[in-house]
Amino acid sequence: MSAGTVDMTAAMIGRAGGSTRSLLAVVAMLAIGGCAVGPDFQRPAAPDVASVAAAPLPERTASADVGGGQAQHFVPGGDIPAQWWTLFHSAELDALIEQALAHNPDLKAAQAALAVARENTFAGRGAYAPSVSAGLSASREQDPPGALAPVPSNNAFLYNLFTPQVSVSYVPDVFGLNRRNVESLKAQQQEVRFQMLATRITLSSNVVVAAVQQASLRAQVDATRELIATNAKMVKLLRYQLDKGYAGRLDLAAQESQLAQLQATLPPLLNQLDQQNHLLAVLAGELPGEAAPPSFDLASLQLPQQLPLSLPSTLVAQRPDVRQAEANMHAASAQIGVAIANRLPNISLTANAGSTALAIKQLFKSGTGFWSLGADLAAPIFEGGSLLHQERAAKAAYVQAAEAYRGTVLTAFQNVADTLAALQHDAEGLQAAAKAADAAKLTLELSQRQYRDGYAGYLSLLGAEQADQQARIALVQAQASRYVDTAALFQAMGGGWWHDADAHSTDAAVTRDSDEK
Repeated sequence: MSAGTVDMTAAMIGRAGGSTRSLLAVVAMLAIGGCAVGPDFQRPAAPDVASVAAAPLPERTASADVGGGQAQHFVPGGDIPAQWWTLFHSAELDALIEQALAHNPDLKAAQAALAVARENTFAGRGAYAPSVSAGLSASREQDPPGALAPVPSNNAFLYNLFTPQVSVSYVPDVFGLNRRNVESLKAQQQEVRFQMLATRITLSSNVVVAAVQQASLRAQVDATRELIATNAKMVKLLRYQLDKGYAGRLDLAAQESQLAQLQATLPPLLNQLDQQNHLLAVLAGELPGEAAPPSFDLASLQLPQQLPLSLPSTLVAQRPDVRQAEANMHAASAQIGVAIANRLPNISLTANAGSTALAIKQLFKSGTGFWSLGADLAAPIFEGGSLLHQERAAKAAYVQAAEAYRGTVLTAFQNVADTLAALQHDAEGLQAAAKAADAAKLTLELSQRQYRDGYAGYLSLLGAEQADQQARIALVQAQASRYVDTAALFQAMGGGWWHDADAHSTDAAVTRDSDEK
């Protein structure tokens, strides 16, 4: 559409004079004085409890003089850093998590879903503004010579007709239909945002757990192989003694059975180790055979000794799953307003202006213009009960979302309580495993000394070695449990996403909307 057409259209609307001004005044009053029907969302209150833990927590956990055996202190009201995994002081672990955050497809899919929700919100805001369209029609017509219909002033029955026009339509948001719809879209965007944050936190936690499990399995494989070698020596010795008549066939059969059982435990451990390596590669966004993940060692990890313990009122604001359920509840609340507004009258304002002429060069001459202003009022009278039941369904959906929110809060508190209990019991278990390992090591040292001095047989020495290696396996498993449950606590407390600049930058628009709200 040319600039001349725009000027001509504006001029014709201006000639409407008082009628246009009156209509615009009505539109302004409707837009300003309109109300948003339906309930205004109120954020649920946090549970009125004094502590997240199910039972009073000790000042510190039990300790043991082994790697990962340090006492851990609970810090009520303590904050969580965004990159909490750096507290394990492993450069290899830090690099692997950064790679996972940059390349993991699940996280990228969650970020794309957030972009979809954000654009849908922007699209919904378009309902606030008038709709303007422009068109140009050109036709060649022929009327019969005896036609009664008017013909052009030159009495031609064969002529061209050109008609450019501009159409404006606007639906005042009298009862808040558009506002409630946009409110619902914003809440859905927040829901997707917190889902993305939960994916991000879960990903980092999964990498830590997989790295710890890999380190644990590597140590268990080494100890199992040493056990198998020790038992193979015992079988060899018993066979020699059987040939010399110093041992019975029953003793040899029992030792061969024990060796076979130990050998049977190695393939499952190797399988689990391969699976952890594959998992680490996939979490980092790579194919299992594309690159070998780093090899982790429990001795290279440092156990965080200060454990933050969020207050109940803070926990519900930190957990992404709780915030996601709250946003879903907010969206359901806004949909009640949408359903109510759909049952109320709807006002539409329209304006058309244009020009029609037999030749393009005549379009902007005086006398060729036309315009029209209109207002429509439509109210649903009978819809077969559809609108009523849609409103009732929206209210039921809100109740469903509210109960789902309550269930999510209960699960969140259960998750934290379980993790806190596990941390205490893990420390006690590691303490006991360390004592057992020390006792087995002392037994082995005494057996070695007695064997050297001729007071004990070789089978007794091999038995002490076997007990020592089994105690080592139990100790490694207990150490791994402390690292895993420590990572689980950081995840259960929300993962520190509120300090993460990268997480905020992925949805700065949502953050601004939330602050304004």
